[in-house]
Amino acid sequence: MRAKILLADSAEVREGLLFLLGGGWNQVGPAPQPFAIAGLLEVEWEETNAKHTLEIAFEDEDGAALLTVPTPTGDQPLRIATDFEVGRPPGVPAGTSFNVPIALPLMPVPWTPGRRYVVRINVDGKEMDRLKFGVRSGSPSG
Repeated sequence: MRAKILLADSAEVREGLLFLLGGGWNQVGPAPQPFAIAGLLEVEWEETNAKHTLEIAFEDEDGAALLTVPTPTGDQPLRIATDFEVGRPPGVPAGTSFNVPIALPLMPVPWTPGRRYVVRINVDGKEMDRLKFGVRSGSPSG
């Protein structure tokens, strides 16, 4: 399995296709703004018809969680996780791989100006891709 993720102003999946607006940036802010994580998973033939776990994690440049959220067992790092399974349609030749588009819209995040962050995508506990981005210093210019 392979994955490629991008940051975008907005993204959505429709009819199995990924639609992006303002995709591919690596600098944001400093003011919080809505954004999206978008990408593609390429699932190999041998990996179909099996349950997989996808996790997206946000960290600062030192590896600490970007945000923590309260849970019944205490504050936990913000991670987004879901299970997925890709089936093989009838008649598809053996060895075919399948693209799974991803679009995850997110609310504004309180970035720290001047800092760098990392977004990681893991499948079944294995890192598939990561991207680094920075937060501009100072106040946003009009």
